[in-house]
Amino acid sequence: MIKNDIFQRFMLADLDIRGELLRLGSSYQDATKTRDYPPAIKKLLGQTIAASLLLTGTLKFSGRLSIHARGEGPLQLLMAEATDQRKFRAIANWSDTFEENASLNDLLGNAQLAITIDPEKGARYQGIVPLERDTLSDCIAHYFELSEQLGTFLLLGADDKGAYGLMLQKMPGNVSVEDQDGWNRIIQLAKTLSIDELASNDNETILFRLFHEEKLLPYALEPVEFECSCSKERTAVSIKTLGKDEALEILESEAAISVDCQFCGEHYEFDREGINQIFNLSAPH
Repeated sequence: MIKNDIFQRFMLADLDIRGELLRLGSSYQDATKTRDYPPAIKKLLGQTIAASLLLTGTLKFSGRLSIHARGEGPLQLLMAEATDQRKFRAIANWSDTFEENASLNDLLGNAQLAITIDPEKGARYQGIVPLERDTLSDCIAHYFELSEQLGTFLLLGADDKGAYGLMLQKMPGNVSVEDQDGWNRIIQLAKTLSIDELASNDNETILFRLFHEEKLLPYALEPVEFECSCSKERTAVSIKTLGKDEALEILESEAAISVDCQFCGEHYEFDREGINQIFNLSAPH
């Protein structure tokens, strides 16, 4: 039986190549069930979720990593966020109509993709990914090659049932001709893997088919979960940014201020007493 909602690291030890495999099932369904995503949007969002989780494998500290784009095309917002503990959430906002087979550039239009790393301790970092390739996987791989000088390969896929991914990356360090030849050989092997094969085979089968002639060191499977970080406290903070006057003005016509989390659908309400507490106001006598 194929296990879903798992993340697995592996090493090709003789070649200094690290890799990761990802397969999402119920967690992907949980993350997308609150919105009626069109197939093209859901597919791209699934790929973005897979990419964000795969990239957390490069983190050497506790924190979160997000992939985020605001576009001028039909897809106005694309965002996936994952933690080093393999917990994630994601959202996409869209408008207008578009072709079912719309490309990445057709959906986002004039946009840039941002990869943001937010450690629990230390400075926040953001890198900008130009959308100069046809697919999300190629755009992110190109970013690593340009900004980090790290050879990177990504295979990303998603359908109605789940999201899937394979990532290979050359470890930093001195690269000899022999190392480069090994990297090129591994990439050619990886390119023989289709999304359908990635979705319909377990990790052991995939790794054996691709790398049975290499010194393969697989690590333990790690669970992946959808988890939203919203809370009533965080929602109260967002209401505070509205300002006291605007919040009280809303209460002139409404019994309470209602907020629905776009990620998980959780509903929060703040009546006049709750708003008074947020702004440290005394209740009227």
